[in-house]
Amino acid sequence: MADALVLSAQSGGVRTITLNRPQALNSFNATMHRQLAAALDDVRQDRGVRCLVLTGAGRGFCAGQDLADPEVAPATAPGAAPTDVGSVIERYYKPLALALRALPVPVIAAVNGVAAGAGASLALGCDLVLAKRSASFIQAFSKIGLIPDAGGTWLLPRLVGRAQALGLAMTGDKLPAERAEQMGLIWKCVDDTEFDTAVAELAARLASMPTQALVATRVVMDESAQLSYAEALSLEGRWQSRLSAAHDYLEGVAAFMAKRPAVFSDR
Repeated sequence: MADALVLSAQSGGVRTITLNRPQALNSFNATMHRQLAAALDDVRQDRGVRCLVLTGAGRGFCAGQDLADPEVAPATAPGAAPTDVGSVIERYYKPLALALRALPVPVIAAVNGVAAGAGASLALGCDLVLAKRSASFIQAFSKIGLIPDAGGTWLLPRLVGRAQALGLAMTGDKLPAERAEQMGLIWKCVDDTEFDTAVAELAARLASMPTQALVATRVVMDESAQLSYAEALSLEGRWQSRLSAAHDYLEGVAAFMAKRPAVFSDR
């Protein structure tokens, strides 16, 4: 559809979702939120999807919230009630962040350009972030008198520590992708000319792996951050009991013993 703000394409077990407002650097408005929510729900329900790639059309990944959207534009009329940006977080960004984190497949953020504000949080909320060398990450919130949102306050200190997180959030400075990789903010930065190939190869690799185990790894790592060492060990044991009863464990061990490639199928 010519007016689609979110595009979906399937290749093998890989679903690619592309934010499609290139003229606005793929910044969010209410319509794009609704279309993205529907696209993610389709990923959740379609058992043929084994890996998701999230990217942007044009020269940007996502510039965050479109400040011209009536839902967030400051009220300027005399006597008008202030705009409640927090309600937009509850209505759109919180469900989006939680939906991404709960998908039953690994998620790659393919950052093809600038990821700013909520767009940066969106990328960092994915499982693996692969970025072009020319891409950048900007915590733009302080420039408009707000705090990092869409999960930013939770993600940043866990990824890079409190000092770096506060520095990025308070200054709002542009962070080149190469530096983001060095800091541990993202998984990998690749040359622009190699980007598409690198994304396709990583997605295909993840799609061929044991999906349940990959998703369980995300879940357990997130949950264990809040647990004691002993509690984390118990959590690992519970998940290993569950996974070792599944087909992929049996297939993986059989393939290892027979010295053949495994064919994983659980999701």
